[in-house]
Amino acid sequence: MSSCTACAEPIPDSALALDASSLPLRFVLLLAIAAACAVANVYYAQPLLDAMASTFDIDAAAIGLVGTVTLGCYGLGLVLLVPLGDVWQPRRLILGQLLFAVLALVAIGAAPNADVLFAGMAAIGFVSVVAQVIVAFAANHAAPAQRGRVVGTVTSGIVLGILLARTLSGALADLAGWRAVYFVSAALILAIAVALAKTLPKSAMRPAQREAVSTSTSTSYRHLLSSTFMLLASERVLRLRACLAFLQFAATMVLWTPMALALAAPPLALSHTAIGALGLAGAAGALGAARAGHLADRGRAQWVSGAGLAGMLFSWLPTAWGVHSVWALAVGVVVFDFGLQALHVANQSLIYHVRSGARSRVTAAYMLMYALGCAGGSIASTAVFARGGWGAVCLLGAGINLCALAFWLVVRRHEPADAPRAAS
Repeated sequence: MSSCTACAEPIPDSALALDASSLPLRFVLLLAIAAACAVANVYYAQPLLDAMASTFDIDAAAIGLVGTVTLGCYGLGLVLLVPLGDVWQPRRLILGQLLFAVLALVAIGAAPNADVLFAGMAAIGFVSVVAQVIVAFAANHAAPAQRGRVVGTVTSGIVLGILLARTLSGALADLAGWRAVYFVSAALILAIAVALAKTLPKSAMRPAQREAVSTSTSTSYRHLLSSTFMLLASERVLRLRACLAFLQFAATMVLWTPMALALAAPPLALSHTAIGALGLAGAAGALGAARAGHLADRGRAQWVSGAGLAGMLFSWLPTAWGVHSVWALAVGVVVFDFGLQALHVANQSLIYHVRSGARSRVTAAYMLMYALGCAGGSIASTAVFARGGWGAVCLLGAGINLCALAFWLVVRRHEPADAPRAAS
């Protein structure tokens, strides 16, 4: 692709762009469900690592590559696909990625060997960035006064999708084997694609976005992608919050990636269903953090950031005892995910006011650092677990969170106290 001319074909004047009044609650909820189900595909494997290792004879230290490959390709998708949301019709981009995801999920479920498994995981990671395309779409079409609420709803869907993915995959694996998880997900994504095909308008660009696209037909695809990194380099708030995202999500994967390996072994020897059920504890923490979005919109983004970082750090105390007590682990997971969601909401409340005309690229830059953190945390945690067990994993996670808290304390004076409520 040498030019974005094809991506930027003019929209007929008769095709009305979405505005804030055309985003009813049921449509926002559908977007949240679609984003949740899309991103869940990246995390279904976490409670299944021991089963996959057994099926394909992969050792405990190497099985963490499943998460690394998936999240690494998720990061690649953030760079190559998400920026297109600023110039392509959202309907085309969203539905295309969902249909490709169906094919990738079927390939994973039917994988005859480890090579096909890893290829399928790479593909599903690449197209699961559709969740971030949906977030940018919601941010573009929400009224300024409601943007935080709309983006918060879709983002909450993503967080719940990440957390509940473990519960669903663990339960399905115990009932019908780990392959069934991916076949069921393929059917679910296909159903969502059909629902969105009936709901998303054929023209879904705001007038300002249409004007920007129509006047930039000479912009190359290469320039579109490079401008994503230019935003990261030039916008201080985006850069600082992206660094926090790298650290917070690295710690998240340190917590979740080796958990199935630790809990499936003695003394607890839990089933996949029981391991996956811990996702419900995390979901409780995420739902409890919904208040964080409201506080951030009222000018308390920095306060929310500090509370979230502190919660994530101190959650490692009960988590470290988790291999001896499921209840202690559940408490740690609730506190950790409460802090995670609070910080993520605060981050987004600040970055979505950086450039109103480039929200897809802002999303891509921020989430790229998220994905890199996840990929690094995933492979580091399994390597540390293989050498030092669950105690070493908890020390690693606490160390990362301590670095994140120290980083925030140093750089917070360079950020605004909050995000403007009604930025366009």
